[in-house]
Amino acid sequence: MTYARTQIDIAVCTFRRQELAETLHSLALLAVPDDADIRIIVADNDATPSAEALVDQMRPTTPFEILYLHCPASNISIARNACLDASRNHYLAFVDDDETVSRTWLAQLIETARATGADVVLGPVRAEYTLSAPNWMRRGDFHSTRPVWVNGEIRTGYTCNALLDLTRPVLSGRRFNLASGRSGGEDTEFFRHMHADGGHLAYAPDALVFEPVPEKRARLTWLAKRRFRSGQTHGRLLSVRGQPRKRMAEIARATAKSGYCAIASLLLAGSPIARSRYALRAVMHAGVVSGLLGVRELQQYGAATA
Repeated sequence: MTYARTQIDIAVCTFRRQELAETLHSLALLAVPDDADIRIIVADNDATPSAEALVDQMRPTTPFEILYLHCPASNISIARNACLDASRNHYLAFVDDDETVSRTWLAQLIETARATGADVVLGPVRAEYTLSAPNWMRRGDFHSTRPVWVNGEIRTGYTCNALLDLTRPVLSGRRFNLASGRSGGEDTEFFRHMHADGGHLAYAPDALVFEPVPEKRARLTWLAKRRFRSGQTHGRLLSVRGQPRKRMAEIARATAKSGYCAIASLLLAGSPIARSRYALRAVMHAGVVSGLLGVRELQQYGAATA
């Protein structure tokens, strides 16, 4: 009996990053499941096709087909949607252009998808710090990414390490919001809405990818900006038009949480890790208030942040 082979696309959205070469090199070394065929999609979000030459340079050293897409400009949702539009295969995996994947990354995602029947499988992103990063930051591991469980389930996700089963009805025709493509949070919104429509997210703890933390990100101010924007997205998603009482209740709740965390941060001044965690949570909850009030979200993508 002949069985159909599993077709898997791996999407890498990029914007002026030379680290893309390391990402593609790590993908070339993947341990591929015996029944799977792999294709890599590189979606270049720059105004000009600035990554095309690098992709052409990597083709001879990559055992998989590479599809290059030029999808301008400076809006990450445009690039992510281009990958969804280009994929006609069973699975589509997303990984960032400054990450490298472990050799068994894809196999772990596929194994978890088959074992759980999930619509989406998330993996962990492990931050790699340089010795120049503050000691408290390295010990507290503030940059790694893992899913958050609420009452025993994962209700939203991220695209820095994710596998989507495109055969599932809950993902059919679903796209990333262009209005969030400069601020970020488009992936949080995408998966949040998918879950609300009955989608199931699972976690593959051994599907590791690695992300270096450059000096400009190894700062409390960078983390604070990131947390604030994340809070803004959460606040926007909490805000329901036509329900002012609920909105005011959420604002009061987030304000109280921000104040509590700020006080805790001050009381824990002698413990850098705990102090920073509470300070960042205070900033995140302040972002929630901002999002609930309809303040425009901070921009993370595009030429301004290149």
